[in-house]
Amino acid sequence: MDRVLDTPAGSKVLLLGNEAIARGALEAGVAVATTYPGTPASEIGDALARVAKDAGIYFEYSTNEMVAAEFAMGAAASGVRAMVSMKHVGLNVAADALMTFAYTGTRGGFVLVTADDPSCHSSQNEQDNRYYALLGGIPLLEPSNPQECYEMTKEAFEISERLELPVIVRTTTRISHVRGPVTVDRIVEGVKKKEFVKDPARFVTVPAVARVRHKVLLDRLREAEELSEESTLNRTERLGTGGSVGIITSSAAFNYAMDAAVELGLSADILKLGFSHPAPKNKISQFVRDHERIVIVEELEPILENTVRAIAQHSSLQAKVIGKADDAFPRLHEFDQAIVARGLRAALSMASEAVEETPTELQELPERPPVLCAGCPHSATYFAVNKATNKKALFASDIGCYTLGMSPPYSAADFLVCMGSSVGSAGGLAKVNDKPVIAFIGDSTFFHAGIPGLINAVHNGHRFLLMILDNRTTAMTGHQPHPGSDKGPTCCDITAVSIENVVKGCGVKWLKVVDPYDVKTTVEAVKEALEQPEVSVIIARRECALIAARDAKGAITKKHYIDQEACKKCRTCVDKFQCPAISSIDKVQTIDEALCAGCGVCAQVCPYKAIKEVE
Repeated sequence: MDRVLDTPAGSKVLLLGNEAIARGALEAGVAVATTYPGTPASEIGDALARVAKDAGIYFEYSTNEMVAAEFAMGAAASGVRAMVSMKHVGLNVAADALMTFAYTGTRGGFVLVTADDPSCHSSQNEQDNRYYALLGGIPLLEPSNPQECYEMTKEAFEISERLELPVIVRTTTRISHVRGPVTVDRIVEGVKKKEFVKDPARFVTVPAVARVRHKVLLDRLREAEELSEESTLNRTERLGTGGSVGIITSSAAFNYAMDAAVELGLSADILKLGFSHPAPKNKISQFVRDHERIVIVEELEPILENTVRAIAQHSSLQAKVIGKADDAFPRLHEFDQAIVARGLRAALSMASEAVEETPTELQELPERPPVLCAGCPHSATYFAVNKATNKKALFASDIGCYTLGMSPPYSAADFLVCMGSSVGSAGGLAKVNDKPVIAFIGDSTFFHAGIPGLINAVHNGHRFLLMILDNRTTAMTGHQPHPGSDKGPTCCDITAVSIENVVKGCGVKWLKVVDPYDVKTTVEAVKEALEQPEVSVIIARRECALIAARDAKGAITKKHYIDQEACKKCRTCVDKFQCPAISSIDKVQTIDEALCAGCGVCAQVCPYKAIKEVE
């Protein structure tokens, strides 16, 4: 039984916020769902991939977020309901299409789910994607718990079709990954096929069409504001007797604001905005008018705060609005109850309660930085690269598990900004530096955004080594397939695309495929590649060790141990090679047999042949 698909109507089920979104989409009659996996949004696609065949919907892991959005747009423009999900930085990739799709509008419901990541738990920035709703003139819904994730996804499809506009559902890490009870309804089978009705004056956005459609978008936004005013997604909660204090909040910050206000014993009214753009100006204006002090509680940017201040100023309201501009709340990182409680104290000039506590002496725990898994082929690749270059190279890295190569002992990352950036930035580094330049990119990331950079490098005669770390999956986000995979969602057949053929098709003349577990061959290949007068490519191919162990297919079961009599305590296995199975205590190195993946790379690393197979 799959809880997302098989839970009967009227039942209550424990779901992740992301799973609740998937269930909501199924109940809304979604016909097409697409994604490029990215934490914290990954489980939306994973849940739909599991049930797509049984649910009778089309689902795909697309090459990147732009393609995922465009595919869903084509389906929605034809008149079926479509949803695309991605992490916050993924919307940067899809934004080109989304901004113009807001002009053309949609026929079938179109919902884009973006999962923001305050505090950068698994991301390179903590951008606030509410700005995309403002930038594109797109209605925005913000759930605060799994039940609302479910309900707002269904509502988003209704709003989209009523306004003929795309709708954004914006979550954050804590909303996507919290698990809570969700009362579900009946799954509805939506329209699966619809003939596209040609209308170039709407859907072909040459300048003359775009100018007309921009006015249509603005008219629809006025309708959206009316819906926001009436929406039950915007509601007021009263704590105590209410009084002169009003709090306006949304998303995860609402939960913290409620808990903190109760903790402080506040009597206050809390306006919770779920349909936050366009903002319900009349509702906000009346709320401000009814209170003397208004505290804005929102994570990241002061978007809601600026809106409330503008409304208050325009209506000549006298209430004092307090928020980030007053340093009551930070613009950095995600909130928690303590942060919001401090902010409310500061905003309301409440004296801090002096609580006498006996400080507890905590044992200083050792730091545990994230590391590559035991048996990870990337560890072998980085060791080989460092041995071949003696670390005298510049390293352009990319987004994936292999980004962990930035840490010692490899220190194999010098520059990183976004998906696919290693290839383009390597060209720039090589052009103005004399050191050899090596770019690292994963197989999924190569298909996502690395190909244009490689074409550019070939065309412009750049000279660097591109290492494609092919572990046969999108490992970092949960082992989802990519265009090079031979397995995909059960709902459809797929064709694996050869990385070698793509590289050759880009015009690369020097290409080698190596098994990173073969350290000697990989070292020799790196040295040869760096001697080439143009861009060279090495594909380091070995299946992710976790998949190999899970599937017992190609898994290596030869465990290893360190022969203490042969060991010279040189520490090469810990100082130059990183494996969680190898530890060093009191100058004695040992291998934890339970953790050992049996890859045998450590035996190749040891200069004294002290690492041997367990008989």
